Amino acid sequence: MKPLKNQEIAELFSNGKFEEIMDFLSDEIVWNVVGENSFDGKKAVIENCKMTAEYFKSVQTDFKIDEVLVSDNKVVVIGTAEFKRDGKRMNFISACDIYHFNDKNEIETISSYCIPEKKN
Repeated sequence: MKPLKNQEIAELFSNGKFEEIMDFLSDEIVWNVVGENSFDGKKAVIENCKMTAEYFKSVQTDFKIDEVLVSDNKVVVIGTAEFKRDGKRMNFISACDIYHFNDKNEIETISSYCIPEKKN
């Protein structure tokens, strides 16, 4: 396992590259998708990552990171995600993911704020 910095781990997760960071999830991780769902424990988080990755395979994804803030054991990733199918925009999300890491370089908590673009 190649050592990664907290910022690299956070950016990979925010860009949907879950398989690359599974070893950096704490056993007690909690992922709170604010206003939608909460996943408690590594198994629940991995299951949700697998389901999300399957969705990502069914659409064209365009993730953009606008800003990354790093402080001690925290990383904040701000960006957007666009999802298309057959050239048609299915969804556009503005997102902010807040990661807290433990002393072992593992993600302990993620708070994801995902705001969909209003449809006309």
